[in-house]
Amino acid sequence: MTEAITEALAWHGEGPVWWQDTLVWVDMLAGDVLSLAPSGQVTRVHVGSVAAALRPRRSGGWVLATERGFALTDELGGPITSLGPLWIDDGIRMNEGGCDPDGRFYCGSMAYDARKGAGALFRLAPDHGVERVFGDVTISNGFAFSPDGNTAYYVDTPTGRIDAFDYSSHDGLTERREFAKVEPPGQPDGLTVDAEGGVWVALWGGSAVRRYDSGGVLDAVLELPVNQVTACTFGGPGLDRLYITTSQVDTAPDHRAGAVFAAEPGVAGLPALTFAG
Repeated sequence: MTEAITEALAWHGEGPVWWQDTLVWVDMLAGDVLSLAPSGQVTRVHVGSVAAALRPRRSGGWVLATERGFALTDELGGPITSLGPLWIDDGIRMNEGGCDPDGRFYCGSMAYDARKGAGALFRLAPDHGVERVFGDVTISNGFAFSPDGNTAYYVDTPTGRIDAFDYSSHDGLTERREFAKVEPPGQPDGLTVDAEGGVWVALWGGSAVRRYDSGGVLDAVLELPVNQVTACTFGGPGLDRLYITTSQVDTAPDHRAGAVFAAEPGVAGLPALTFAG
């Protein structure tokens, strides 16, 4: 069972991450980062025209994906240092990302009009070098790792799949393959992985989050009262609450759309992977 734990604060809520007893997420197309403190107070800070994704830095502060590149900040609400644009086409923006076990930050892009194959996945190294990992992506979405760090899970939403990659420090992402076919209703969006290796994926247009076990078999569904479910992450003192972001984009007016929801699914998650730069 899920419950709303905030008001409908976001036009397009996305990318939640749990860090230091605080839930942090983005209102992506507003360019804002929101934080829910243990007291229940919500803080909103503006970081640019788009706030696509963010992760904590091991040295303190945050790494961000903004509209067309990466940025760093020592604290939310403080000065932001842009690492420069990765492309000049203003019809393409960053969309979703996360870190690997070696502390590199990834974010994938998409066209504003979601045209096929216009996006790519980029990787930011701790020394701030950027590599284009692969292209031919339409809507780059969820990115997370298995408990042992040897498998990455990734979503390009229109494919209707969760894909898996082998991962190593030296070779990065290799051996892409289908992990699970996500049947309608809805399309796969953001995802997270629990401590048992289960993959939880939010369903855009599907009013739910689904869990696929480590073998890719559907074994749990959490239903939500809103249509556009965007992403999820585990948090709370025991990492045993699943926090779920939602959106008001392309949906009928609903006073709950854009809220953060929470559930206790009976399994714990994994600590957030952090950026080493």
